[in-house]
Amino acid sequence: MTRDVAVTGYGVHTAFGRGAAAVRRGVFTGTPAFAPTTRLDTTPFRTSMAATDRGDPRLAEVLVDCADEAVESAGLRPGTAGATLLGCAGDFTAITRFWRAGTGAVAGRGAGGAAGPDAANKDTVDSVPAHQVDLVADRLGLTGPRLAFTNACVASAYAIIHGCRLIASGRVDVAVCGGGYLVEEENFAKFDSGRALAADGAVRPFSADRTGLLLGDGVAVVVLEAADRARGRGIRPLARITGWGVRADAYHIAKPHPRGAGVAGAVGQALRRAGGSSALDYVNAHGTGTPSNDGAETAGLRQVLGERADATPVSSTKGTTGHLLEASGAVELVILLLALVDGVLPPTAGYTTPDPACDLDYVPNQPRQADVRRAMTVNAAFGGVNTAILLERP
Repeated sequence: MTRDVAVTGYGVHTAFGRGAAAVRRGVFTGTPAFAPTTRLDTTPFRTSMAATDRGDPRLAEVLVDCADEAVESAGLRPGTAGATLLGCAGDFTAITRFWRAGTGAVAGRGAGGAAGPDAANKDTVDSVPAHQVDLVADRLGLTGPRLAFTNACVASAYAIIHGCRLIASGRVDVAVCGGGYLVEEENFAKFDSGRALAADGAVRPFSADRTGLLLGDGVAVVVLEAADRARGRGIRPLARITGWGVRADAYHIAKPHPRGAGVAGAVGQALRRAGGSSALDYVNAHGTGTPSNDGAETAGLRQVLGERADATPVSSTKGTTGHLLEASGAVELVILLLALVDGVLPPTAGYTTPDPACDLDYVPNQPRQADVRRAMTVNAAFGGVNTAILLERP
């Protein structure tokens, strides 16, 4: 049994703020959201820059807000027998608070800044990825299976792909999928120590002078639904997910395969599932702005797209949002959806100097009007994991 998968609702939050209007205002105009972050002490690090929204919210709060928005826009009712599938590694800010409280570095903090065992216990619970899933499912009244995905920068993409599999196979009718990451100290320190952050505070995907990435806030939730069910309740889908692919290249713990074998495998798998044609109107690339990622991704896309590669626009939106880690797949799927709806390609912000190893059409710095009917988003993660999701207009 194979059923068509439709997207019927979404909610999104980035450093630009809440909702699609904020994404259009920032991502689609090519406006970087980077600024010195006040969320953590950046004195020990090579840069103070990140793409953060105001304040220091708890991840669970933002996930629930986006899930509420997604379910409301889809017209779902409490009690729906739908799956809840989220990609997140837990609330790292809560983890940091808990361990510092345990070592006496700082006191545990609860709502309103209160300290004590109750605050420390809440931080412990919030640090568990599955707890985030439970909170969202309970808030929405979803009664189906629940699962947390923690496989790094493809986590929310994997959550969406798993939702597609469940619906296509007939195991569920509805899946609420997504993920979240909010900039915090632990990952900031890890990426800084690995020399992955752009020390000059600028992200330049696919440019010859690119030096690294910057982190960003991102949370997104989408409602996936069997297309026949959506039609039965009078809902016109926003888009159809017609193909998806996953592939591990098993090349290195952190570096991608230099010829993009994993990217090519995932993209090829998605195209085959969608009917085999390599015709795409747009690709939203992973495009981290790191020296190794961008050339490998270009090679992988060129390999699988073949003679269509030169005519296929490709852009990275991480030059505006920053790298959203576990949330990358979900937020970039929403960006892809808006490109289909609006007929506008988001640019690769920060693009400067052409690189012979990165020789595709990267939509540099300015948005572009286009008739976007069939488009794909691609993501990759440490460990050689790669994903591809193909959207089509209904």
